[in-house]
Amino acid sequence: MAAQAVDDNSFVHFQENGDSVVVTLDSATAAKVIQAQEETRLKLEAESKAIEKKMKKIEDDSVKIKKALEQKAPKQKRDWQSWRPDIKKAMWLAIVIPGGGQIYNRKYWKLPIVYGGMVGCIYAWRWNGQMYSDYAKAYQDMMDDDPTTKSYESFLHLGTQITDANIDRYKTLFKSRKDRYLRWRDLSMFCLIGVYGLSIIDAYVDASLSSFDITEDLSMKVTPAYINSSGVNMVAARSNAIQTGGLGIRCRLNF
Repeated sequence: MAAQAVDDNSFVHFQENGDSVVVTLDSATAAKVIQAQEETRLKLEAESKAIEKKMKKIEDDSVKIKKALEQKAPKQKRDWQSWRPDIKKAMWLAIVIPGGGQIYNRKYWKLPIVYGGMVGCIYAWRWNGQMYSDYAKAYQDMMDDDPTTKSYESFLHLGTQITDANIDRYKTLFKSRKDRYLRWRDLSMFCLIGVYGLSIIDAYVDASLSSFDITEDLSMKVTPAYINSSGVNMVAARSNAIQTGGLGIRCRLNF
């Protein structure tokens, strides 16, 4: 039921069915009725806000309690016996981080092979590159006509001199060594790429085979057997040769 003042001396009550009844009241009484309704509305709004605030506090408290319980609860240890690596994750880790796939697959014993191969290839690449640069500079100094450029003398044995009689032989020697170290430098880089690629393949294959079911009953049984040779040698059978049987050994593998 709602109420509304019509004038100073009348007051209207609205029923639920839509009909209205005009009641003549003095302005003071009408003001009190309106004020009482406004106070009731404000009180209901305040109670509703208080309920919402309490519900919000209860939700916050429940979240805090849940987090506290999760922190206090002991973490379950992973069962490494039943754990199986993810194939794609192992491959991408091996691509991004050299040796990362082996670490993810828990094959730590392969790390010295991977990193040792890479370090060896990097060392060979740098050493051959340095030797190539030195021999290339020495060969260049030997080919020019500048007498002040004699870096090739650091490669000669003590007391050895380059003269017009042997300069052609030394030119061929220095060019051969320059080309050799260049070839070895490039080969070292290809070996480094090969080791990196093999580490990725190994991580992928290892992760794939981790779920491969291999029974523990791996055995071989050897028993004597009588072998009938009549059906073995078809060529001899067609030639009407005399076929005889004999003793042999039968092997059976369980895997």
